[in-house]
Amino acid sequence: MDNWFKLKERGTTVSTEIIAGITTFFTMVYIVIVNPGILSSTGMDFNGVFIATVLASIVATLIMGIGSNYPIVIAPGMGLNAFFAYSVVAGYGVSWQVALGAVFIAGLLFIILSLTSFRYMLLDAIPASLKHAITAGIGLFITTVGLQNSGIIADSESNLITIGNLAEPMTYLTIIGLIITVVLMAYNVKGYLFIGMVVTAVLAWIMGLFQMPESIVSLPQGLTSTAFQLDLAGVFSNGLYTIIFTFLLITLFDTTGTMLGVAEQAGLLKEGKFPRSRGALLADAVGTTTGALLGTSPTSAYIESSTGVAAGGRTGLTAVTVSVLLALTLFFTPIVSVISGIPAITSPALIIVGYFMISVISKINWKDLEETFPAFLIIILTPLTHSIATGIGVGFIFYPVLKLLRGKGKDVHPIFYIFAVLFFIQLVFLDH
Repeated sequence: MDNWFKLKERGTTVSTEIIAGITTFFTMVYIVIVNPGILSSTGMDFNGVFIATVLASIVATLIMGIGSNYPIVIAPGMGLNAFFAYSVVAGYGVSWQVALGAVFIAGLLFIILSLTSFRYMLLDAIPASLKHAITAGIGLFITTVGLQNSGIIADSESNLITIGNLAEPMTYLTIIGLIITVVLMAYNVKGYLFIGMVVTAVLAWIMGLFQMPESIVSLPQGLTSTAFQLDLAGVFSNGLYTIIFTFLLITLFDTTGTMLGVAEQAGLLKEGKFPRSRGALLADAVGTTTGALLGTSPTSAYIESSTGVAAGGRTGLTAVTVSVLLALTLFFTPIVSVISGIPAITSPALIIVGYFMISVISKINWKDLEETFPAFLIIILTPLTHSIATGIGVGFIFYPVLKLLRGKGKDVHPIFYIFAVLFFIQLVFLDH
């Protein structure tokens, strides 16, 4: 084991790695509850999505741990699941099978990029300001979903949205759950999101908002309802080209940024470079493709991996430990399915994840109008249009136009002009 994971070389032990894996697991396990809850709103079978979520996470994380020897966990990404459900399926009016087809194609493209140096060119073509804006916009989008699902905000004929009825049991329980989770977060309690969900679930049960299932444990079943149901032909007949690109784009740079951050924290960067980056990116690409085949949204590297690193994790054994623990969750489908159906339990997690994502706004240089105004459009339009693709598209179109009008067209990467044209075609001629 030491020869494979290089435990002594990285100054760690088997016990330290296992503890780190347990720590990471409890900070990210909320996704096995939240992800099926979001995707099941499209008509997908909850049990099928739950199993697909766990299996895709295990496959990608094992490749990351065993193949690249990094303490990084991969699972269906927050934001991408909301984009899948609320923008692609609900917004474009396509079936979830078609949406899975788009994810699968994006995954295949990601695999190709992971095996070539073109991935660096693609990342370099996008200005840092727009990368940060996309993350912040997705954060606002996720937060909006959490606020809407819980009833904290509601539809308004005069103002589009307004404050909801805070006297509703589900709504005020969400607020209580949010306060509990934020307090846990403030005190740096490990696994605060998961613990907050458990505490809120107990309160919901006491309030009579849900009934405990007859059994907490059962054998996994239901995967056949989502596995291999993707519709590739529907992707092209509906012209979802920029949807594919959006899935690919977000997964690529979100994963890259997270991996670099976690690797730097663990002291695994070599002269500022990320060793074995090809294998690490390939892990996520395979996870996304596998997830599409089984029935879930794109995977992404989880920033929660940093909690395991803080606990001493330095090798892929941490990731392997998380995979084993994820496998155990497959036998708790009954309780997971009940909990995920209670907005008060899942909404605080959405709101808090959105809070973390929007914090990257501080990295944008707001003194440069040519960089920041397109970024501003992405940030504001993503939640308002309820579409990540629309927010990105408008920003990506406005950026080169503004540069050209300022006589700085050469400052824009040639590939970026292709991005702008694709989004223009999608928004003007193919948008639903």
